[in-house]
Amino acid sequence: MATEDNFIHILSKNTVHPSPTSSQEDKHGLNSNIIHLTPWDLRMLSVHYIQKGLLFTKPQPYNPHQTISHLLSSFSLTLNHFFPLAGRLKTIKHNTSSPSLTIFLDCNNHGADFIHASAPQVKIADIVEPLYTPTFVYSLFPLNGVLNYDGHTSPLLAVQVTELADGLFIGASLNHSVADGTSFWHFINSWSDICRNYNKNGENHILVPPVLDRWFLDSHPLPIRLPFGDSVEFIRRTELPLMNECFVQFSRKSLAELKAKANSEMGSDKISTLQALMAHVWRSVTRARRLEAERETTYVVLVGNRNRVSPPIPEAYLGNTVFWISAQAQAGDIIERGLGWVASLLNKAVASQSEAKVHQMLTEWTIEPSFVYTDEFKPTRLATGSSPRFNVYGNDFGWGPPITVRSGLGNKIDGKVTVYPSPEVGGMALEICLSSLVLGSLLKDEEFVEVVNQSFG
Repeated sequence: MATEDNFIHILSKNTVHPSPTSSQEDKHGLNSNIIHLTPWDLRMLSVHYIQKGLLFTKPQPYNPHQTISHLLSSFSLTLNHFFPLAGRLKTIKHNTSSPSLTIFLDCNNHGADFIHASAPQVKIADIVEPLYTPTFVYSLFPLNGVLNYDGHTSPLLAVQVTELADGLFIGASLNHSVADGTSFWHFINSWSDICRNYNKNGENHILVPPVLDRWFLDSHPLPIRLPFGDSVEFIRRTELPLMNECFVQFSRKSLAELKAKANSEMGSDKISTLQALMAHVWRSVTRARRLEAERETTYVVLVGNRNRVSPPIPEAYLGNTVFWISAQAQAGDIIERGLGWVASLLNKAVASQSEAKVHQMLTEWTIEPSFVYTDEFKPTRLATGSSPRFNVYGNDFGWGPPITVRSGLGNKIDGKVTVYPSPEVGGMALEICLSSLVLGSLLKDEEFVEVVNQSFG
């Protein structure tokens, strides 16, 4: 197996510039070059990009020039529809009695990056067979270690297509201050559709065009002014220690049993499958961490708010609608009071995110802005992002669906749990990041392992 220092070779790098159609220009008018950022967007400035990647079996017969050319051409066509992603962030400082600044998205067409790379000594099996994610996987993504704030000078979107010995890995990095996970997968889904159809008949339309107008409360002053004289007052650059990470899958049957158990214990039918799974993880990780019974633990969940306001924000909205909600309990209660009780904590926390609560949080943010910082995350916490509802395995670029999904190095904190659908309908998969000793203990925990759809050897 190759070392991380020499296994990958960058073959080419293209900066792709969209060419918006006249209809796009007519729709968005002369001011389409400026998109104001919402509190949902701005609070993400000090964390890393979204990084997700798909692993495919190499097309047969394989023509590298043709395959990469189609991917590049279809990427450019897709970017025409998502042209704000080819822009950059921009800051204006206001010269008033109280220092303030405004950060917005400038649709200046500076471009998105398309990188072609090669790792001929890496096989599909090297990625999918190890229980622990090999750290070389992180090099299959562009823009590692880049903060969202760096979108002032770095591309907001970059993709890296890496040819493996027997496969292709498409890794994408998207600035989380201009888009959330729903928007990320909307772009990837649209790109794969265009690529697949372009290969056949040259079509470049997408089924669901992105909604580019930002959503604000009527009470929001525009543009939002941040009460700082300089970005150094609120941007933190923290080098995170490298965590160990595993990728585990859960069958539809196992998940149904977890959900039934959680609801049965509480005499309820309100606990969702994902809430039951997160409760199972919370209890298992708490045992693996060997926390004192009275130690406070927290589970943080990133929830989308598209359907929590009225009228709902469209699914195709290109931007952020995510906020953190959390549930707390002492470690002893998490372990002793059972799956249903723990799942009910998560259920209540998610249910509390009402429209009134959303409006309150956004209003309060404009008065006293706060930001997400990875260095504030404690090793008594867990955090779940992404969604099992995202269309991950429907991404067919013309040679079949992906084998699996992985994420990049961004925001890999102790306790991060990323949820995906699994290839099996109704199944789910988790990427779990923990310290070495804790992850080792988790994967030896019989109660945790008995639900996992994987042999640990």
